[in-house]
Amino acid sequence: MEKRLRVREILTRGEVGSEIMVKGWVRTVREGKNVTFLALNDGSCMAALQIVVEPGAPDYPEICGLGTGSAVMVRGILAESPASGQNVELHACEITITGRSDESYPLQKKRHSFEYLRSIAHLRPRTNTLGAVFRVRSSIAQAIHRFFCDRGFLYVHTPIITANDCEGAGEMFRVTTMDPCKPPLVEGRVDYSADFFGQSTGLTVSGQLEGELFALAFSDIYTFGPTFRAENSNTARHVAEFWMIEPEMAFADLMADASLAEEFFRYLCRHALENCREDLEFLNQYVEKGLVTRLESIADASFAMMEYREAVERLTKVSGQFKYPVEWGLDLQTEHERYITENIVGGPVFIVNYPKDIKAFYMRLNDDGRTVAAMDMLVPKVGEIIGGSQREERIDLLEKRMTEMGISHEGLWWYLDTRRWGSCPHAGFGLGFERLIMYLTGMENIRDVIPFPRTPGHAEF
Repeated sequence: MEKRLRVREILTRGEVGSEIMVKGWVRTVREGKNVTFLALNDGSCMAALQIVVEPGAPDYPEICGLGTGSAVMVRGILAESPASGQNVELHACEITITGRSDESYPLQKKRHSFEYLRSIAHLRPRTNTLGAVFRVRSSIAQAIHRFFCDRGFLYVHTPIITANDCEGAGEMFRVTTMDPCKPPLVEGRVDYSADFFGQSTGLTVSGQLEGELFALAFSDIYTFGPTFRAENSNTARHVAEFWMIEPEMAFADLMADASLAEEFFRYLCRHALENCREDLEFLNQYVEKGLVTRLESIADASFAMMEYREAVERLTKVSGQFKYPVEWGLDLQTEHERYITENIVGGPVFIVNYPKDIKAFYMRLNDDGRTVAAMDMLVPKVGEIIGGSQREERIDLLEKRMTEMGISHEGLWWYLDTRRWGSCPHAGFGLGFERLIMYLTGMENIRDVIPFPRTPGHAEF
């Protein structure tokens, strides 16, 4: 098949007078007095390439009757465009229709609601808004790998099927080959020893614990892969399948962890501004007014740091404004986090040293015996976007904490082994990829930043 040029290449560095081949989908067909114009988009950028078709072209009547969404291949001569808003246009010599689309095509010229587009998730990538979102998503995914690679981090593929629940919440999808109608029972309980893996297993909720193992061999590592939560939630912030970025650093404390998180987040904001400008400008106009300004302010902002204790004290003074209570020992809710970053600090801020009873077993106990070396990075508009901690490297305190929280030592024997042999201070954090893309694009619903959202009752596409 003949090599094609992408629309983005043609619009940015196409050579006037050259004969080229372009392939894509028709956005609009507009008939003039003695000419027809096709707007052709191939997904490589936001803009469409104008195709000029004169009446003498082969199959001219068929071309004039093309519907939105039709796939075509066009060979022609690139010429300067007299029209405003475009530098070049393609004068067609030959057009091949590879796939027709008729009036039943569900994506017409009008703007569709995001709710409607979710019902046709297999077609929504062809829209301007979702096209912009998924181009940003692709670029940011590559930037994540580049960031860690440039800093010497090892990329680790942690398991998707696991026997441990890192978060301890029990919200795991079960993985089994047993007959669901007749599972083997022992004293009325399912006997998982007869299952494929010889024990109860599920889809991972985090690659952190396995990542720690590699950090204690390679010093600096990161994971970037799918994670799963069997949480029956239908909010705009939850899906059952999502992606997580989780770096882990050996010989690092909480402050080093926060420093990496700040550098990482700045880097991604700057990358989006420098490499996804056209898409961000579109999203700035149609999705969130002020998006570009917000990202620019974060990229240049100073990140404050505040103790959890101080955050509670300051929130208590205005607690009448909140739906949820504020007191020491309770976790901060999104409304509290947003108030801190938007009204108290006026920018991004790290909240550090949380009460141990509201945090995970693996977080390092502070000298006060009441708090752990945990940190959350809060940003305007969303509140928490990164959460991390220094890990508990002392085996006696780790075992005590696991016992207090009812976590089996036997099930995590391999994790405890790392504290027996060559343990060292280490720290890491997690960033939900979809939450990040929501922040960078201004989209309000997580289902609109992941190609195929998995939610309760929905797994069609």
